[in-house]
Amino acid sequence: MQFRKAGPILICMTLIRYAMAFLFRSLPGAAGLLLPMLAAAQVAPLKYQLTGDLGLGVYGTQSVIRSKESETRLLPYGFFDYGRLAVRVDTLSLKTVQFGYGYLELAGRVSQDGWRADTAALSGLKDRKTPIPLGIGTFQETPYGALFLNAFVDANKSHGSLLEATYAAEFKVGSWSFFPQLGLEYSNAKYNNYLYGVSAAESAASGFSVYNAGASTSPVLGLGVDVPLGEPWTLTMQLRRKWLDSSVRNSPLLSRRTQDTGFIAVSYRFR
Repeated sequence: MQFRKAGPILICMTLIRYAMAFLFRSLPGAAGLLLPMLAAAQVAPLKYQLTGDLGLGVYGTQSVIRSKESETRLLPYGFFDYGRLAVRVDTLSLKTVQFGYGYLELAGRVSQDGWRADTAALSGLKDRKTPIPLGIGTFQETPYGALFLNAFVDANKSHGSLLEATYAAEFKVGSWSFFPQLGLEYSNAKYNNYLYGVSAAESAASGFSVYNAGASTSPVLGLGVDVPLGEPWTLTMQLRRKWLDSSVRNSPLLSRRTQDTGFIAVSYRFR
């Protein structure tokens, strides 16, 4: 795909089309099941009243870079809607036109993919700036579970693209709610090579072999849990594991084949 002369809206629309095709190719029969549902979908009108969870959470991200420690941060937590505004943990969205069981949305993501070459083992390498993913997506809350589709372009240094498709179900055990998740994440060569590639100049300065990272497709499994703490408070936990594609994990900069992320948050549930 060539995006050099395309405007940002055209880029995002092209990416979401690829994301839909990517999902349907990867999950056989999904198109045949999803399209009739979207055609018959009914969406509740927008309400300018906060509904959902807002609180504080501890977030953990496992580093895949050699000699880098995993990071833990105390940050706000949100999974709520307010009119056209939607906050879904690390994704901020603005709803536009109705689409199926949700809306076509302009979206931005808080990324944790950047890293600093501030250890002795990474001497001679340049820092990798944290991506700023901006794009388009949709959240489809269907009778059969929730579907998240997003397509992003990094507005920071890499200018690479990201596509993701995630399905989440819900079941209850007593008062606890469980949310198993299954997803696929695609990132193109430009994105991966910026974060995990090694240029000739860096190779000469650091001793790492030259490496050009290609595009990648990674499966993701996750589980979320909601535990009532007494109205209106809720404890939310989530753990996700991503299996790294060979084009990424073969980089000499990496020390792991998988990456775990998660959080635990206490929030006020607005109804």
